[in-house]
Amino acid sequence: MSNIKPGLKNKYEKEIIPQLSSEFGIKNVLAVPKITKIVVNMGIGNVAKDRDVLNQIKKDLADITGQQPSLRNAKVSVSSFNLRKGMPVGLKVTLRGVKMYNFLDKLISVVLPRLRDFRGVSLDSFDKNGNYSSETKNLLKPIKTSSKIHLRQI
Repeated sequence: MSNIKPGLKNKYEKEIIPQLSSEFGIKNVLAVPKITKIVVNMGIGNVAKDRDVLNQIKKDLADITGQQPSLRNAKVSVSSFNLRKGMPVGLKVTLRGVKMYNFLDKLISVVLPRLRDFRGVSLDSFDKNGNYSSETKNLLKPIKTSSKIHLRQI
């Protein structure tokens, strides 16, 4: 692995950590809040029945995140949704380290500014632990606009 740090990580270490330390009176650098991982989830709905479309969606998510997604299966059966235990229901990617910072940098500097009528992230999207959650369809579309597959409304 190379010693080159992503730009966002450099900015965090050189500018943000000292600012947070002085602002909140934190003496130990290790006590400053930091991002440890980014989890990208994508529900696939009825697409799971068509293997070709599922493989294309997996490839698209891998292109966006830079890491192969894992297939998530249903834990329980729900008859009203025609869902059986063990059927694929979503894709999940957990990003850490360099890939995490590269994804976050791309999200902050490229994707969010391109969203129509973007006025910042909503404070309601953060939970009490500081985790951020947003809809996938709004965030991932601008990253991968040249996709050959048209995702149906699920």
